[in-house]
Amino acid sequence: MTKIKKRKLDVVVISDVHLGTFGCRATELLNYLKTINPKTLVLNGDIIDIWQFNKRYFPKSHMKVIKYLTSLLTNGTKIYYVTGNHDEMLRKFKGFRLGSFEIVNKIVLNLDNKKAWIFHGDVFDVTMKNSKWLAKLGGVGYDILILINTFVNSISQTLGFNKFSFSKKIKNSVKGAIKFINDFEVTAAEIATDNKYDFVICGHIHQPEIKKINTSKGEVTYLNSGDWVENLTALEYNNKKWSLYEYEKDNLAKNAHLNIDIKDLETISAESNSNMLFEELLVEFDLKNK
Repeated sequence: MTKIKKRKLDVVVISDVHLGTFGCRATELLNYLKTINPKTLVLNGDIIDIWQFNKRYFPKSHMKVIKYLTSLLTNGTKIYYVTGNHDEMLRKFKGFRLGSFEIVNKIVLNLDNKKAWIFHGDVFDVTMKNSKWLAKLGGVGYDILILINTFVNSISQTLGFNKFSFSKKIKNSVKGAIKFINDFEVTAAEIATDNKYDFVICGHIHQPEIKKINTSKGEVTYLNSGDWVENLTALEYNNKKWSLYEYEKDNLAKNAHLNIDIKDLETISAESNSNMLFEELLVEFDLKNK
């Protein structure tokens, strides 16, 4: 087996993996992760799908992704877990740190004298029209949006309804989908320029994208990492430039086998205290394999 040199990257952003669901493409994601060596990895929400989780279904391939992420921690990669709507239960752990791992609701990265604002984007579901001004307040406003979103879903469940999700609703109409995506992107761009960010990075809508958007207050680069259910995409930042990674165009990840065995990774993880991180989270949400 030929060992392949991993691509060194400054920042990688992935989102909407939905581990624990039938649609998750965990094997493909693991193949991709094995080909890169990022300094910073941002898990931008909906990584573990707690909404749809069934403890009778959590395949080994899904667990391998978690263990591989743990191995990245032992190798010095900084990992931010940004909470989303399908893993919103993790929001009560906001600020939790263990080694180079941290749980956040949003994050601002300084990249070559430019600011990148990263968040999942689900708060726009219930605030797209009427409460955008809250987000414009900055950090406090964004946390308020999260509380509103959580409250709405809590009431919905209490009344016997499913959690509110625009992403499901818009799939029923092409026109509705186009309008929602456009509104989502414009709203994110407007808030970013209001707060003088150079990049605004989201997930949630499963629509990979990199484009510049002009607002009344300036220009911003909008980016969306897509998902690992349908599009199999990620965002990569290196040499002062963002690019959109597409698994289907990566023959190295699809066809090559690295000299890394998952048993070796498990051994590395077991020897590190960082392995306790995911063990504790899995126990907390009854996700651990039995």
